[in-house]
Amino acid sequence: MHEQACTRALPHDDLVQLVSHCGAIGSSPMAKPLSDLQPFWQRVRARAGVKDVRIHDLRHTFASTAVASGQGLPMIGKLLGHTQVQTTARYAHLAAEPVRMAVIEIAGTLVHRGAWIGQSSGLTSYEGIAAQLQAALADPAIRGIALDIDSFGGEVAGAFDMADRIRAANAQKPVQAFVADHALSAAYALASQAGRIILPRTGAVGSIGVVAMHSDMSGALDQKGIAVTLIHAGARKVDANPYQPLPEAVRARIAGELEDLRQLFAETVAEGRGQRLDTLQALATGAAVLRGEAAVFAGLADEVADPVIAFRAFAAAPRGTSTLKSNPKGKGPMMTTAPEDHAQPSATTPPEPASPAAITPPQTTAAVMAPEAIRAEAAEVAQVCAQAARLGIQIDAADAVAKGVKPEALRAKVLADLAARSDAAGIIATAPAAGAKESPIVAAAKKSAAASR
Repeated sequence: MHEQACTRALPHDDLVQLVSHCGAIGSSPMAKPLSDLQPFWQRVRARAGVKDVRIHDLRHTFASTAVASGQGLPMIGKLLGHTQVQTTARYAHLAAEPVRMAVIEIAGTLVHRGAWIGQSSGLTSYEGIAAQLQAALADPAIRGIALDIDSFGGEVAGAFDMADRIRAANAQKPVQAFVADHALSAAYALASQAGRIILPRTGAVGSIGVVAMHSDMSGALDQKGIAVTLIHAGARKVDANPYQPLPEAVRARIAGELEDLRQLFAETVAEGRGQRLDTLQALATGAAVLRGEAAVFAGLADEVADPVIAFRAFAAAPRGTSTLKSNPKGKGPMMTTAPEDHAQPSATTPPEPASPAAITPPQTTAAVMAPEAIRAEAAEVAQVCAQAARLGIQIDAADAVAKGVKPEALRAKVLADLAARSDAAGIIATAPAAGAKESPIVAAAKKSAAASR
């Protein structure tokens, strides 16, 4: 007759107690093989102080531990003697969910189309960013999205649609922008849609404006004796062509179009920044470029920190939460900032990196919880502590339960400790093309991904 008990995987401490007492109560070498394990098993449970555990529960414990360590269900099923993988999946129901992050690089000049053109070309396309963003949203294992930004800006075409996509993505999964070291003009339009913007002390953000350039080549052509005749249909077909001086009426019309785009730029930034920076405040910056603490004070950014350290904290959190120039290709107006226009300020003392938040007991008392809920929460705390022990992090489960620490807080602490120890686990990074200078954030992500294999 089988014992009536809920099938479960054992906490680590209980399992250790059972295994350590099996040998102590074992039969004499001269004894006959056991035909009934129950008397022996009852003595083991009594010595270990775990009286409600069935032998069958050990199979669930084995399956859950194997899945948590990365073993495949088919192999585990064979070891358990299962013929159906669905049965094995039920045995592994307590396996821990891995924490994975997507890293999307936004570097160099930003262009509308180009799909998978790499950083080695000096370009990043909105089309390619959109494809990576969609892939991250579609993958259920991805818990958050990091935008690794180092760009002076790019084309207007496609920029605001891409910004809208990032804002929509942030409503589904946490998105944070890590500036290393520039997010200017069009690049800032994208960064402003993230939930948080982190930049280093010398990091630069802003340049909320638009610029276009007209080149008048008529004088140089005259000196060379070259006359260019434009034959066209439509009075404005050849406006702003480079073979004639720019008429004042055409100049005024283009300036008006750029001002409309600047207004749209500021409105887009305000949509992403919310109460931190409204449309009028964005316009009031006058397309200025601000660095470090000045950018945070103006509402253009949220935090001054080492981007790599901030990325690790973002990856370690349970759900990814923590604390215009002329276009040489003639594709239209640009939102960009020339790098030589901004000298580096003098060095300042770096801020101390934030330490992982301590676990604090909740304000509500256990008295308001139903007994079933209390038991379920205590079991979940014990499970988290057992998983942490397998990862080399010791947490006193009894003490955590007595203090009323929530399972979510325990998980956050474990992940923070892992991040501090090994750059966090299970990071997904999009590698730049060969020959390109690798960003420090992607380098940290790749190192973590390799260490977790």
